[in-house]
Amino acid sequence: MAIKQQLTTERAGAGPALAGASGIKTILLHILDDEFHDQRIDTAVELSRTCSAHVSCLHVTPIEAYAAFENFGAVFVIEDVMRKLDERNADLQFRVKERLKREDVSWDYEQVTGNVASILTSRASLADILITSRQPARRDLVGPTVGFLGDLLQRSRTPILIPGSNGKGFDPTGLALIGWNGSMEGANAVRASLGLLKLASSVRVLQVPEGKPGEMDLSGTRLLEYLSRHGILAELSTESAPTGDIGHDVIAAVIVAEARGASAACIIMGGYSHSRFGEYVFGGVTRTLLKDCPIPIVIAH
Repeated sequence: MAIKQQLTTERAGAGPALAGASGIKTILLHILDDEFHDQRIDTAVELSRTCSAHVSCLHVTPIEAYAAFENFGAVFVIEDVMRKLDERNADLQFRVKERLKREDVSWDYEQVTGNVASILTSRASLADILITSRQPARRDLVGPTVGFLGDLLQRSRTPILIPGSNGKGFDPTGLALIGWNGSMEGANAVRASLGLLKLASSVRVLQVPEGKPGEMDLSGTRLLEYLSRHGILAELSTESAPTGDIGHDVIAAVIVAEARGASAACIIMGGYSHSRFGEYVFGGVTRTLLKDCPIPIVIAH
């Protein structure tokens, strides 16, 4: 049976913060021509309207897309491949611009070629949030891979917003659920997401104990105190795994179930990844939620 504990902080005049106080003024939108393309644009437009923020659209063609390898290992550029890629890039740029011209938001568009993660990390250094895709598998050299997302988490200090896998939109003023385990990564994610949390109609902190049954993690109460000093009302829930199983998949399922039950607009959590011989490997809960989650995720390392 689930054990649930509720703790709430109080502050004078609690309620949704004004959009102007959110601090989100620059949104970096990663342009990818994949199945989540329209959803990411919808997310950026909605967030931009709510915050009166500027949307910087960035489409990065991987340098690998122009290269092919001969049997002897020599790299050569195929003119036909270049032409087709350029045509596809031009078509994508036209479609994005035509779409954004119809929206009442400030935006710009940039097309570059190079290492995707490196360029996004560089551009995100002066952005308040980065919107990219959850697609875990590379498709025709245009979609991010697990290594790509791991690279971003390791190198960038900008929070990453990944829309939900069910195709639904993102409501910046909805309930925000913080998946909390008291870690440094989780704390970094909360600090980096204060702008979003100030927009939320309500904030819930969810702890799933990973220690012995009955143990109380006091870091959750300290998080409530921290948020209250920023004028953010928050509620703390402690939810145990249904069978006492604290496996990564079970914890991820508990987080998603809580988010669904609360009709959460997003899940905010710390991202865990490390490099193993140049290949980025995600922690269990992070990996599970990145693979598939119906709720938008805001993740930071």
